[in-house]
Amino acid sequence: MVEITNTLKLPVEYEPTSKNRIGLYLKDLIAGLIVFLVALPLCLGISLASGAPIFSGLLSGCIGGIVVGFLSGSRTSVSGPAAGLTAIVAAQIENLGAFPTFLLAVLIAGVLQIILGVVRAGSLSSYFPTSVIQGLLAAIGVILILKQLPHLLGHDTDPEGEMAFDQPDHENTFTEIGKLFFGEIHFGAIAVGLLSLGLLLMWDRNKKLKQSPIPAPLIVVLIGIGMKLLMDRLGGSWEIEASHLVQVPTEFAEIRDSLQFPDWSQLTNLKVYIAGGIICSVATLETLLNLEAVDKLDPRKRSSPPNRELVAQGIGNMLCGATGGIPITSVIVRSSVNINAGATTKISAIFHGVLLAICVLAIPTWLNEIPLAALAAILLHTGLKLFHPSLILRMWRDGIYQFAPFVATLISIVLTDLIIGVAIGLAISIGFILMSNMKRPVMIIDEQRFGEKITHVQLANQVSFLNRASLQNLLDTTPAGSHLVFDATQTNFIDPDILVLLREFHEITGPTRGIKVSMVGFEDRMGIKDHILYAEYSTKEIQQKLSPDDVIKILLSGNERFLSGQRLVRDLNYQIGESASGQFPLAIILGCIDSRAPAEIVFDVGLGEVFSTRIAGNVVRSKVLGSLEYACAVAGAKVILVMGHTRCGAVTTAVNLASQGRHSCADVGCEHLDLIIDAIQQNLSKDELLGWGKKSDEERQVIIETIARRNAIQSAQQIYSESATLKKLADCKKIAIVASLYNVDTGRLEILDRTSG
Repeated sequence: MVEITNTLKLPVEYEPTSKNRIGLYLKDLIAGLIVFLVALPLCLGISLASGAPIFSGLLSGCIGGIVVGFLSGSRTSVSGPAAGLTAIVAAQIENLGAFPTFLLAVLIAGVLQIILGVVRAGSLSSYFPTSVIQGLLAAIGVILILKQLPHLLGHDTDPEGEMAFDQPDHENTFTEIGKLFFGEIHFGAIAVGLLSLGLLLMWDRNKKLKQSPIPAPLIVVLIGIGMKLLMDRLGGSWEIEASHLVQVPTEFAEIRDSLQFPDWSQLTNLKVYIAGGIICSVATLETLLNLEAVDKLDPRKRSSPPNRELVAQGIGNMLCGATGGIPITSVIVRSSVNINAGATTKISAIFHGVLLAICVLAIPTWLNEIPLAALAAILLHTGLKLFHPSLILRMWRDGIYQFAPFVATLISIVLTDLIIGVAIGLAISIGFILMSNMKRPVMIIDEQRFGEKITHVQLANQVSFLNRASLQNLLDTTPAGSHLVFDATQTNFIDPDILVLLREFHEITGPTRGIKVSMVGFEDRMGIKDHILYAEYSTKEIQQKLSPDDVIKILLSGNERFLSGQRLVRDLNYQIGESASGQFPLAIILGCIDSRAPAEIVFDVGLGEVFSTRIAGNVVRSKVLGSLEYACAVAGAKVILVMGHTRCGAVTTAVNLASQGRHSCADVGCEHLDLIIDAIQQNLSKDELLGWGKKSDEERQVIIETIARRNAIQSAQQIYSESATLKKLADCKKIAIVASLYNVDTGRLEILDRTSG
């Protein structure tokens, strides 16, 4: 038990020791540093692409890290400017005419997000299928690979000037990749990029390095700076110029002059509120999607509270709007980098925001020494983890219902954007649900009830108008002479169109075509009351009508249903009331007391259908014979079925005692078991016991099963020979005495012998 417990990796919170806590905090700080290095060029690039002042992106990065990071309930999510909002931000700045007016719309969007969080709209994230979320993650991986490949090879002339987007500008992406074939690359940057990527891949494969407290991305950045200095010494085509490096504003005056504030005079402008609503809608959806995706990436599988996240994002966007920043959301790229860097708490997200604030004021010159190729390697490596062949294979194995939305989401996001891609994935998922609903509105089970064949139609929990076509096809293809049972006992909703269809078939169409129709569980919906035309329980008429052969077939059919898992649907409460006044059983089962062989379940029978008498080893004694005689001579049962079973404890005990030359169980506290042991031991042969102690378990089980078979047959013959009443009934063909063996491993019953006179 200890070994098993030690191997478990439980996704739960725990209280670390002081030493471990220091180690975790150090790891979080290093992860925050890595996220900062990735977030810095993102903030710059997104603000440029949005047509906003360059400092607004850095300001939003600080607010997303410090404020949202502190207020958020997520341990691993990182917030900041999102490329998914780039087109919307650019369009709304142009639509509103001025950046200060746009800032007022951002502030309003933040207020709306807080309201959504308060009214618990965050639960919307639960309605996104896993296949769509996985498609989103894989698409982000593909986009990272496509966007970073040019930077990895030293092609840093992307017209937007950004390092990477959380969503694609696919035209620019593919255009820039195409230029690589025409030699627009830089040898020094290639050396940095390929070495960095190789180091990251090697780090993942080396167990000791992977467990190192120092993350690989930090080493990559330091090596990148060192190689940049080395390339500068080499000079020529190897020298890494400023265009291939991170570029941060270095003058405080530039930063101060770039700050802008909302234009409060535009509070009466309707366009501002419309823009705020648009920003709120897209930012909220992207945040919820990313939060769901980040939780799936979290190695400890923690769940982030979406409503709290919306409130945190709302407060963050209010501050962005009030101080001159662009909108923020939870962002998948920075979050995945955060997780890959080993972050375990929100300290990393907060620390990355603090570093963004410090770097702008204190060390912009040193940041400008980092090659873009080194950061590209970190992001490309993250993309390879998100878009892994094993993920595609797993989704394929999960079936077309998972694979199709996954692929559609992936391709759509890569070729368009996140919102459109997710919408397409959701549409395909919903389409599959509708198709499934249309094809399988019911579960159909062919049943035999006391010799009559009926088709049991179990309606689904929800039956809508979408199910009409498949249900109509079922009714149209049902042949004359059939008996359909429509069962709505498990159904909560039935569309009125479906009820009209079933009522017409029940009252008019079915009888006209010679089809019997029973209705169960409709609870008087639209005038449809229970109407049962089949035998729900054993009656005197049914008992008298059936022959012993018919009863045997009924029992064997019940065992087949038990094996297939398609047991008859019975209203046991109804049977209780109807059978209370008398019983008319079809058979009596003489079985062992073994808990693994309950006759009522093995033969799938209802109340009042069989007698059941049980005794260890299914042996015959005078009191047992009295019960059998009553069942057949008085109550009218047509079959006596002796049911032995494999792995029988009584038979095993009898054989083990016989192998020792003993017949008594008194030494184990079972002094009254001797008569049963004696009866079973009569079926043993001395040859079977030779070398018993040297036989394997398999050989012993074969012998025990053989003796169990003999014992069941012996009991059946004993019933016939020792009871004159039962012998007479058997000789007159009024009853059948049958020996059988039930296999506890498979659940199947085998007929061994039959005595009928």
